[in-house]
Amino acid sequence: MSAPVEIEPDLTPDEITQTAKPWVTIVWNDPVNLMSYVTYVFQKYFGYSKKKAEKLMMEVHEDGKSVVSSGTREEMERDVQAMHEYGLWATMDRQD
Repeated sequence: MSAPVEIEPDLTPDEITQTAKPWVTIVWNDPVNLMSYVTYVFQKYFGYSKKKAEKLMMEVHEDGKSVVSSGTREEMERDVQAMHEYGLWATMDRQD
């Protein structure tokens, strides 16, 4: 039997919402990597279809950035590290 979950009475609704927001990995445009390579990385690491990988790559290219994954902080730290290992510029943040 698990212990009951206690809710902090001092938290405001905004603070509760903030803690529930997932983290995201953001890949940023750079002047180094080819679009085909970025598409390859998204397919290889995330397992995305070619169509989805190309869509995300075009967001990076045209908008300067793209949210490529979301989840727990630990998962996003792992994804950011992997993007760096592939030579891409990536950061993590709370989802809007």
